[in-house]
Amino acid sequence: MLVSRNSSGKKPSTLFERLKSAAAICCLLAGTAPSFAQVPQQLAPAAPGLPPEPAPNPTQPLFMRDTTRDYSKERGYWRNPLAPYSPTTVPPTNFLNSVRLDHMMTGGKIYLSLGDAILLALQNNYDIAIQRLNLDIADTDLLRAKSGIGGIQGIPTGLVTGTQGGTTSSVSSVGGGPGGSSSSSVAGTGPGGLSLSTNGAGPTPENFDPTLQGTVELNHAIQPESSPIFSGGLPSITQNTNTYNFTLNKGFITGTNMQVLFDNTRTTTDSLFSFYSPQLASSFNFALTQHLLQGFGTGVNGRFIVQAKNDRRIADSIFRQQLLYTINQVENIYWGLVSAYEDVQSKQHALDQSTSLEKDDEKQLQIGSMAPLDVVNAKSQMSSDQQALIASENTLEYQQLVMKQAISRNLDDPALANAPIIPTDRVSLAEIPEEHMAVEELVREADANRPDVEQAILNLKIDELTLKGVKNALLPVLDLQAFYGASALGGAVSPNCPKALASFGLPPSDCALLGNTGYGTVLQNLGNSSGPNKGVEFTMTIPLRNRPAQAQQARSEIEYRKAQMTLQQLYIQIRMNVISQQYALTNDRAAVDSAISNYDYNQQSLDAEIKKLHLGASTTANVLTQQKGLAAADAQLIAARARYATDRAAFEETLASTLDRYGISIVDAATGQVHTAPVIPGLEPAKSLPEVTPPTQQQQLQLQEQQQQQPTQPQTPPTQLQASPQK
Repeated sequence: MLVSRNSSGKKPSTLFERLKSAAAICCLLAGTAPSFAQVPQQLAPAAPGLPPEPAPNPTQPLFMRDTTRDYSKERGYWRNPLAPYSPTTVPPTNFLNSVRLDHMMTGGKIYLSLGDAILLALQNNYDIAIQRLNLDIADTDLLRAKSGIGGIQGIPTGLVTGTQGGTTSSVSSVGGGPGGSSSSSVAGTGPGGLSLSTNGAGPTPENFDPTLQGTVELNHAIQPESSPIFSGGLPSITQNTNTYNFTLNKGFITGTNMQVLFDNTRTTTDSLFSFYSPQLASSFNFALTQHLLQGFGTGVNGRFIVQAKNDRRIADSIFRQQLLYTINQVENIYWGLVSAYEDVQSKQHALDQSTSLEKDDEKQLQIGSMAPLDVVNAKSQMSSDQQALIASENTLEYQQLVMKQAISRNLDDPALANAPIIPTDRVSLAEIPEEHMAVEELVREADANRPDVEQAILNLKIDELTLKGVKNALLPVLDLQAFYGASALGGAVSPNCPKALASFGLPPSDCALLGNTGYGTVLQNLGNSSGPNKGVEFTMTIPLRNRPAQAQQARSEIEYRKAQMTLQQLYIQIRMNVISQQYALTNDRAAVDSAISNYDYNQQSLDAEIKKLHLGASTTANVLTQQKGLAAADAQLIAARARYATDRAAFEETLASTLDRYGISIVDAATGQVHTAPVIPGLEPAKSLPEVTPPTQQQQLQLQEQQQQQPTQPQTPPTQLQASPQK
């Protein structure tokens, strides 16, 4: 539907005058953002039984950055007019280890506490370093959203899990931009094997960044003529045309578009029918187009900016979640290293006992007080213990390598690659307050602090923005355009003007009435409305049946309900995890107490059996049985303590209280400038035990060959076998 009027049109009807008045009021309102456009649309009430959404505990500060560079800020023209058109430079990646790691090496060994391991991970770990870059990616999306057009590209939404060792965690799936998500099944997917989301649907905002387009054309043309009637008897017409046209477009958040056209042409010709040569023509047009239904208001056109800000907060939250995950992973690796270290000590002690027993039996065999079968039994046990020690040393060497790749960026340094790690911390069995806190209190703490809850709530807000967009897309398109323009003509009177007038029977003296005018006069006539072109225009597009928009809006509403259900399910999962892990800590503590009692019993039984053997009241088989029982009890105690330590760390991650309890500044972690090791409660220093340095595989092979080639030498029997130290 088109209604227009210009300077030469007839007087419009009364109805048109009313429409014109209404259009003028709409233009004024569009420039001042109608108040009803700022009121968020009311969503359907929540499903019965859905708890009220708690206010998220935002990750503070709101926007963290790894450097002082803010990629959400544009580079303006000040000081460097070419800056907006020059590529940006991202600081190069640092592949060197932090200086602190080198300072921790003493005598070719790394004495590592749990606090130092976490500190080195904050400085060097690649998972955290990669997640830092996602903060900058979210900033670039915010800058893109401020331009209006094109929507946003979204942010990476998952945890980075490239560090080996430790436990794995579920990957977050919120905070993405418009588009689709990968599906594990190919059935029922959309184009490209993707299940598309309605995120980003709705009217496309105007381009808030102004664009200036210029066209300069220099044209020389010779046009042969087939008839002398139209060429004044000339076989061809030569014409030179210079064009200088400029266009300025600018969109506004209210759904308004402005267009300014300024065209200029200079033409010289030998045609007899041209009054001017050169001829100067200039035109100007200013037009404002306002969306009145679909695409109207700041809420619809500014929704991508709000979504980009929410995505930026989600990026901060995911970074905090990455810290919790990686710190917990480093703790698991550390306790795995402690277990491997203590297991080597245990296996070494068992080998010392079986070796001492074998030598004692050899001596007794030589004096005739021991049966040969007992000596064979002792040798067999010694060989088994030796093989177990070799396997344990290999496990320790691998655990040390796993720890190094978690706390460093470069393992090419031979000194670092070959340096053994000596863990200096052990878990304390002192009870933590969370073990006896009420479940409801723990659940409230987890709901308020967990990053995934924060991300889910922010994702709901993004879905609300999508609902606003798809509901607006149901409306027809009704645009109002008001325009004003003018045109002017001038130049030098052509020498062929008298001939042209004479050919039409007009007096040649009329050429003097045209007069010679310059470009300044042309511009003056352009502004004095001597040749105006103005009017208003209504354009309406009504999609009949409107099925795509209906389907899009319904799907968006369903996706919003799914997000609500996912949030409620998350609350239930958190409650179950809190209860389960509180029970796990209670069971782990009981398992440690039981393992200590079992170890003490086996230790005393072995001491008693050794005394009986020296008195002739027992056999070598009985002593070996007790030694196996003690080794099994020692392994059980090591595993129970490691399980308690890892479950306690996992409990802190579930409550999302790790950073607060350890005194880690998330601002410093975002920049990687962490210089003080966190203070971790619930630890105690390791007891003074012999340090274990696992030999290399080549050294192990050489040791086995020497033991096989060395003949057995009789030795003086020891008066008492050494028992393992109290755990």
